[in-house]
Amino acid sequence: MRIAAIVGAGLAMLSTLAVAQNSTNATAMLQPKAPQGAKVFFVAPKDGATVGRDVHVEFGVTGIKLEPATNVSSNSGHHHLLIDVGTLPAMNAPIPSDAHHLHFGKGQTETTIRLSPGEHTLQLDFGNYAHMQFDPPIVSKKITIHVK
Repeated sequence: MRIAAIVGAGLAMLSTLAVAQNSTNATAMLQPKAPQGAKVFFVAPKDGATVGRDVHVEFGVTGIKLEPATNVSSNSGHHHLLIDVGTLPAMNAPIPSDAHHLHFGKGQTETTIRLSPGEHTLQLDFGNYAHMQFDPPIVSKKITIHVK
């Protein structure tokens, strides 16, 4: 009986290690290295702009392929617009999808958002097909706009 318990414990430990290794491999597959020189940026609005409540936002990208989230090829991804977000999302989880993290998984390069009057920040975060950030993250400079 004692030998069976030791063998069983050993097998459980090996199983746990295998799951951890597979999890690490899966994260590495979902979070690829960013291509050298890949950049995202705002075409519009410009940093410091004063805009109306309906804000037309245009996204730019260079050095990496813009593709819908349904395309799982490497060195490609799509835009995420971060609105009034203080820090970037966690690297080991998909970029959230909520009122502050807008997904453009169809490969869109522009949108119109409605914001309340006041000061707001915008930032682009480029994610892969699984909405994971690249390593290092491909993010734009954070801009500030003033909504009248």
